[in-house]
Amino acid sequence: MEQLLFSLLNGIIYGLLLFMVSAGLTLIFGMMGVLNFAHASFYMLGAYFAYTLQGLIGFWPAVILSPVLVGLVGVVVERYFLRRVHRHGHAHELLLTFGLSFIIAESIKLFYGNYPVDYHLPSALDFPAFSIGGTQYAAYRLIMGGIAIAMFIAIYLALTRTRVGIVVRSAIHRPNMAEALGHNVPLVFMGVFGAGAALAGLAGAVAGAFYTTNPNMALELGVMVFVVVVVGGLGSLPGAMLASLLIGIITSMAVGVDRSLADLFDLLGAGDWARGVGGLLTLKVSSLAATLPFALMLLVLLLRPGGLMGEKE
Repeated sequence: MEQLLFSLLNGIIYGLLLFMVSAGLTLIFGMMGVLNFAHASFYMLGAYFAYTLQGLIGFWPAVILSPVLVGLVGVVVERYFLRRVHRHGHAHELLLTFGLSFIIAESIKLFYGNYPVDYHLPSALDFPAFSIGGTQYAAYRLIMGGIAIAMFIAIYLALTRTRVGIVVRSAIHRPNMAEALGHNVPLVFMGVFGAGAALAGLAGAVAGAFYTTNPNMALELGVMVFVVVVVGGLGSLPGAMLASLLIGIITSMAVGVDRSLADLFDLLGAGDWARGVGGLLTLKVSSLAATLPFALMLLVLLLRPGGLMGEKE
């Protein structure tokens, strides 16, 4: 029971981390229609900026300042790169951001080396919150989860309850009317892209201190972020939260299941036959944990192509 509870908590926290990264991508696509392949690179930049600033101004100031710096990078990317190719369609945007992701990764290796850096938690935050079956659960995991939930509430309220959110949504759905009312639509788009990049940077600054900060962290998480966005529904913030939690829990719970289909065949008296056949019938669920999110994505695309909470075409 303790192991089950531990896996469930880990899955929820991992899912909330996925949401922190995917929220910016969801915001950018929902507002601008841009699929940013370099989004996970902004997540990595947030971790490295926070690592650099930590020794100068301390941990929490670094966590606050690094997303601002990443947001400025996002503003520059939108203003001087994406804006020039946006009228040519998604293919040009994908190719541009794909190349940008490699440039950021190689730049990180050039300045910091091709190995993990010592970005770590301060001792004041490195303590257990409680114990589960004799295993201590880190308090910082709960802090990360709390920040992710606060991020979701803040974005949702900003988009639905503030004048800024009204202007942003009107600039997306009725750009000509918004421009006629005196709003600078290109400036709105630039702000949205910068805000999305800053959200990814915040995720990197918060998570990089707990997990490993290395030049491959964008590659490790980048594909999963796109899975989250597709499963939740392109442009749907609640969908991104639901998909993130679902994927996090499924992955975490599957890691602890040391069973295979052959064990299920035992109930039918055909276990020996299944083990003799081998192949997929003898693969442990734990060994398939990393592939389950992709299987979920394929299932969602087959049954509901718009995503769990996306708009129907």
